[in-house]
Amino acid sequence: MKEKPSTPTTVTSPNRRQFLKSAAATGGVLSSSLLASNSAFATNGWGGSWGNQGMLQERAYDAFRTRVASARTQLLETLQLDDQETNNDQSRYRDERYYGSFSKTLPHNQYGEVNPNAFRRMARALRTGREYDFNRIPLANNAVARLANPQGAFRVALAGADSHATRIKAAPSFRSAESASEMGEVYWLAITRDVPFKDYQSSSLISEAVSDLNGFSKIIGPTVSGQITANSVFRGETPGDLAGPYISQLLHKDVNYGPTLIEQRYLLGTPGNNFMTDVGNWLNIQRGGAVGETLVTDSTRRYIFNNRGLAEYVHGDALFQAYFNAALVLLGYGGDAIDQDNPYRSQIVNQGGFTTFGPPFLFDLLTQAANLSLSGAWFQKWRMHRRLRPEAYGGRVHFHLQGARNYELHSDILNSQALNKVYSDNGSYLLPMCYVEGSPTHPSYPAGHATVAGACCTILKAFFNEDFVIPDPVEANNDGSALLDYTGTELTLGNEVNKLAANISLGRDAAGVHYRSDGIEGIAAGEQQALALLQDYSMTINESFAGFKLKRFDGSSVRIVDGNIIG
Repeated sequence: MKEKPSTPTTVTSPNRRQFLKSAAATGGVLSSSLLASNSAFATNGWGGSWGNQGMLQERAYDAFRTRVASARTQLLETLQLDDQETNNDQSRYRDERYYGSFSKTLPHNQYGEVNPNAFRRMARALRTGREYDFNRIPLANNAVARLANPQGAFRVALAGADSHATRIKAAPSFRSAESASEMGEVYWLAITRDVPFKDYQSSSLISEAVSDLNGFSKIIGPTVSGQITANSVFRGETPGDLAGPYISQLLHKDVNYGPTLIEQRYLLGTPGNNFMTDVGNWLNIQRGGAVGETLVTDSTRRYIFNNRGLAEYVHGDALFQAYFNAALVLLGYGGDAIDQDNPYRSQIVNQGGFTTFGPPFLFDLLTQAANLSLSGAWFQKWRMHRRLRPEAYGGRVHFHLQGARNYELHSDILNSQALNKVYSDNGSYLLPMCYVEGSPTHPSYPAGHATVAGACCTILKAFFNEDFVIPDPVEANNDGSALLDYTGTELTLGNEVNKLAANISLGRDAAGVHYRSDGIEGIAAGEQQALALLQDYSMTINESFAGFKLKRFDGSSVRIVDGNIIG
């Protein structure tokens, strides 16, 4: 047997070596003999005269130490978090058939109120996590729909922050002025679905919506001098979201998808094609029954030009689709669109990025961030908030105003002019839905689409240059048949990525399946998990790297380097 060198050295970059040494020194969770460098398997980096077995085994220990250090970092940060607060609606209305909580597909009475024992069985399963308890949750007799993966709330993530480490605000309570205002916005989104974005300034229907929403005691969403305007109504709350056209450039620009080119034209629902506006259909869907209505789509593919089109886009999309497409669009702009701290942009001149800092690196982070963020959303939805969907809130409004039931509804929503318009059009106060099946069969808060948006757009901002100005900006005409040149203020990459997150999130509100705060807090939860994912990945990089830097959705700046989030 050949002898090993007497003075071995490890092959570790200076930043990682320093971090791992520090992490091991502050450890105690696992044996220090495993965390320290194991000299029996050290190597000089060339394989030496004894072959490469020593190098490969040392590499295994090096990879193990990195994983332990990243897990310890996430653990210590999680242990410092405050408890997750809830709005207490489940407890407040437990003696009134839990009417403020999500219960879709479970047995309901004629008013869409859940069977209390069925709800308690669901709540028990979500406390224990036992498969036996989940299998005992009863569905309505006519249910064909199933609860959407409640056990997903218990999945453990192996990279980034664990699902239970996300923290968001408590959902607005059922009886609050904020919920009333959010529901008023959702009603108006339904009423104005067919108004082209390009016509908002001249539309009398948009003017009515703006006037009514400004009359609520709590005004939500972006405002100008404290008031909602035709330019700010239904827009997102991210920096730069009021700049330029309503729809992000990244939902309009052609996508160079490998050897083919994709025009972002889509099949959209036809005008006025709304669902669940009569009590029979509404109640059937609350019980998870088979869909009895039919979506009619336009025979012509169009660019997204109104909220009906946006709602339909976020109906059938693969959840990472918009951000994968955005990445391809942005990569097509060349080196100037890449973040300046990417080491292959200026620092390393004889190599190019690929599996690190190249397209595969970016695509991997995007898809990981998408599913990781959903684990956080599922924890919040199922184990914490269980907020009822807007379609169910609409049922509460209808039966209250019909005098059949008495719910603790805020007077703002009961006095909204939106209700008169909905009743005039449909003969009920139910929320007109964009999807025949209504909302998904999981709770409303936070929105899954929004959580994915927050996570994936955070990755995009970390990889690209947020100050890059989008060339040749466009906007859809008022029937979506063509794109027109946009000649207003400059549109920066960072702002358009933020707008993309807001478009996707609010598109679900336009469909009637979410409230504004579902989206805003969903984006916040997704951002948290993406930052933690970048935190872990910053510990794995061999290149000298100043760190991932980006502006958060609240406008503050952050840098992530060597496992640390700074700012």
